[in-house]
Amino acid sequence: MAGRIKTDDIALVKERSSIEDVVREHVTLRPAGPGSMKGLCPFHDEKTPSFTIRSTVGAWHCFGCGEGGDVISFLQKVEHLTFTEAVERLAQRLGMELHYEEGGRPTGRDGESLGRRSRLLEAHRVAQEFYHRALLDLPEARAGRDFLRERGFDSAAAKLFGVGFAPRGGEELSRHLRGKGFTEEELTLGGLSGRGSRGLYDRFRGRLVWPIRDITGDTVGFGARRLFDDDRIAAKYLNTSETPIYKKSTVLYGLDAAKKSIAAERKAVVVEGYTDVMACHLAGVEGAVATCGTAFGVDHIKVLRRIMRDEADLAPARVVFTFDGDAAGQKAAMRAFGEDQRWASQSFVAVADGGMDPCDLRIAKGDDAVRHLVDDAVPMFEFAVRTTIDRFDLRTAEGRVQGMRAAAPIVNSIRDSSMRPEYIRTVAGWIGVEVEQVRAEVARAARVAAREGAVGAEATVGSSRLDVDAVPEPSVEEARAALPTPDLRDPVVFAERQLLQTLLQYPDSFSGADVDALSPEAFTAPAHRAVFDGVRGAGGPQRGLSAQAWADRVTNASALAVKGLVAELAVASLPTRFDKATGLPERRYIDALLVRVQEVLLTRKIGDAMSAMRRMAADPQTDPAKARALSAELQDLQRELARFRDRAS
Repeated sequence: MAGRIKTDDIALVKERSSIEDVVREHVTLRPAGPGSMKGLCPFHDEKTPSFTIRSTVGAWHCFGCGEGGDVISFLQKVEHLTFTEAVERLAQRLGMELHYEEGGRPTGRDGESLGRRSRLLEAHRVAQEFYHRALLDLPEARAGRDFLRERGFDSAAAKLFGVGFAPRGGEELSRHLRGKGFTEEELTLGGLSGRGSRGLYDRFRGRLVWPIRDITGDTVGFGARRLFDDDRIAAKYLNTSETPIYKKSTVLYGLDAAKKSIAAERKAVVVEGYTDVMACHLAGVEGAVATCGTAFGVDHIKVLRRIMRDEADLAPARVVFTFDGDAAGQKAAMRAFGEDQRWASQSFVAVADGGMDPCDLRIAKGDDAVRHLVDDAVPMFEFAVRTTIDRFDLRTAEGRVQGMRAAAPIVNSIRDSSMRPEYIRTVAGWIGVEVEQVRAEVARAARVAAREGAVGAEATVGSSRLDVDAVPEPSVEEARAALPTPDLRDPVVFAERQLLQTLLQYPDSFSGADVDALSPEAFTAPAHRAVFDGVRGAGGPQRGLSAQAWADRVTNASALAVKGLVAELAVASLPTRFDKATGLPERRYIDALLVRVQEVLLTRKIGDAMSAMRRMAADPQTDPAKARALSAELQDLQRELARFRDRAS
């Protein structure tokens, strides 16, 4: 068993190690008075920097979480090392040989003493060199070379990013590493090899591999892309499983190369894949990073915030997310928006025309197109609102109301309340409603958020959180099952209910012309519309048919989601007088309901047309001919409504 490092060597490591240099690899520092530097603490989430170092005494302390110590304790905590491993890591940086109380330690490429972490890092360094050489030399690696070439990457790019090829045999890397003195335990612990009945086997076989490096540039894992159709593993990408040196929730691919640009420009670009990172860096977007087989999460945010100095008391930093234009990309964007409150900076979304990712965009249109994609990114807020309201049919009053209610919590979540009035006006134009309507809905969302203890993007819409996973695009069946309960406080909805009650309970009160004059869209409540669909599906009221038989027909013809409502309407009492001779509701009562429902339909169509006019006015690319046609349609509807009211009176 190896002995302890000699006390004198520990003291020498502490004396020679610059705490400022070590901390700067994890925290972006700025002057904070004579001899002091300050930054965002890497050990807890904060928006105002409280982490302080003093180089002259080699100490650090966070006044937010209370943690503190020397350069060794910092390295221990930030990289999850033992005391011995931290000292060895610092000695390695200094090129200093350590001495032990009870003998020596295993050595690496330069003969330096190595702990377990350093042994695993060394194994990954050797593996990365092996993979890269295989990409260049092996005939079977041609598929990998072709893959890179088709995506615009030459041998210089492959070398820059350390891209390699895992041989198809399945044992070559394991043999190579064993020949370099690494043990089976080290290879399996580091995720480079697996152990089977016949011994060690390579984790990655017949795949293009990218080295995943930590912020200091050490390789800690690999990402591997499928190349061959006969690959027994169908997954397009495989990544190293979590190991003592690799935690995917804290590692960002490309961060070692991007950190300098991110710190200098205070701008980070988060893309979706390894080739996207390569494309961005080669196109001049040097602050690009990507996650490694996992969603962009809280720990990733903490890492970037420290580097960008995303602090509340500084000018806003900028983080840009690029997503594919498909449903999965929109889901990822909405998930990122759900964490938007964790940034002090403003976040943006960049989606290329045609939904191309940065790699495809670079192939199709060149480096300038990639730079313009990032420069032209829209605020995350705008993308979130547009993605949300696109799920609704804004041509209808119901769709606009639903879209407005869905967008209101997003508007309410805007951190800078002084910007909220302007965003309310903007969203009103997108949806095609009055500003006052959106303002009232946002105020309601704020009350709901306060009542439910929600904050920002976690505000709820009904009972679902603002997350695309919680409100996916519904199927037809799900949409029917999710029909909202009609709001009987609305006089129009209440009139619809009475009309349906009368239709179900007293079908002899209606002529065929009465029912033919109605259309499903005349009913504002979706549930009422579904019930009327059942009425039409049952063939309409038929004289001589008992009320029970008629109600049964409507029930059988109705969607499952409203069968219960049909039963309720068939027995609920009507607030009207009845003709003593016939036992039916008075005709003037029925006429009043028919007029009310049809009048509302015409009014709604006029509102739809006016809303479309507002949206056209907000769009500078509107076709003037379409605007004139819509204006003529609006005038026709207004004249028809006037004639209808004259007839009704």
